[in-house]
Amino acid sequence: MNKRQAIAALSLAGFFLATYLTLYKLGYIGTLACGTGGCETVQLSKWGDFLGMPVAAWGALFYVAMCAAAICAEFEWVASPRLLSRAMTLMSGWGVIFSGWLTWLELARIHAICRYCVVSAVLVFVLFVLSVLELRTQREG
Repeated sequence: MNKRQAIAALSLAGFFLATYLTLYKLGYIGTLACGTGGCETVQLSKWGDFLGMPVAAWGALFYVAMCAAAICAEFEWVASPRLLSRAMTLMSGWGVIFSGWLTWLELARIHAICRYCVVSAVLVFVLFVLSVLELRTQREG
């Protein structure tokens, strides 16, 4: 499996995770399978929405964009793989910053930790590392 395929697969996993949290936030799922209660506390806090949309929905859109860029980078006729590698690095870099801010909110303001949010933050960080490595591969090639 190459880096682009790993980015696509991890993005797909992140999409399912973010979709699960979005469905909870929108009331389609009664309770989260969290175990600690921290997930509900975080999701229902005043920071559970950003610009009028659930934070998890923004995450789902992020993961879709990352997956699409990774898949499109496999086909040179779609767009330049180098351009898409730059885009993935920028998107995932922004994702790391946003996830860091959300993690800070959990610790400093909400005083609860959502296990799913931690998994998502780790996924975003791994996507960033893979994107940087892919970008380096494009520059060397």
